[in-house]
Amino acid sequence: MKIAVCDDCYEDALLLKTFLDGHDVRIYTDAAQLLADAENSHILFDLYLLDIYMDDAMNGIELAKRLRLQDEDAALCFISSSDVFYREAYDVYAMQYLIKPVDAEMLEQLIKRVSRNIVRNKEQSLCYKWRGQAGAIPYGQILYISSREHTLYIHCKDGRVQECKGKLEEMARQVCGEVFFRCHQSFIVNMYQADRWEGNELVVAGRRVPVSRRYYTEVKRRYQEILFEEVD
Repeated sequence: MKIAVCDDCYEDALLLKTFLDGHDVRIYTDAAQLLADAENSHILFDLYLLDIYMDDAMNGIELAKRLRLQDEDAALCFISSSDVFYREAYDVYAMQYLIKPVDAEMLEQLIKRVSRNIVRNKEQSLCYKWRGQAGAIPYGQILYISSREHTLYIHCKDGRVQECKGKLEEMARQVCGEVFFRCHQSFIVNMYQADRWEGNELVVAGRRVPVSRRYYTEVKRRYQEILFEEVD
């Protein structure tokens, strides 16, 4: 796995690297240099471990927002001595927020989770047909699927909404399992894209997906399983 560690304290960055033995790790002590590599040289990583408090003009949150523009699929994890920016971390869809000094076991759990997501996203795709054209969308690109009348709408991370003919019941039989769950009469959700649970809704990339009473128990169970999946 390719991992970027960005921390203006070289000793802290080096300590993280010792926990990441066996991975391709590059240390940055300058946020601007990491961003330049991404924007100008297209050097991208599978996982970014970003310190929030840095002496640069750009803190870890701002850096993450800029990195998201270059690589929307990359896994982001913030490293901080405080949880002050915990809410902002959700806004850039960070996978985890670790408090210094970082616990090696928690970091290992994060690596396992990211590795599983990489494999899952590469191996599985949803196939569709629309107006005589066929295509496929990787599972990792799909946020949720909605239905209206006899048309399905595949909502993607890049903002695209791919239409296809069909019934949600048939789509559910095709894709539902560990990744996708039926959560409503008109919705199937990618459980790995859910940011949080609020009331009777899942928040997915800032969008609210309803969870009906019929599916509530099973969806909540799967949501909680995924939250703690990395400790298995």
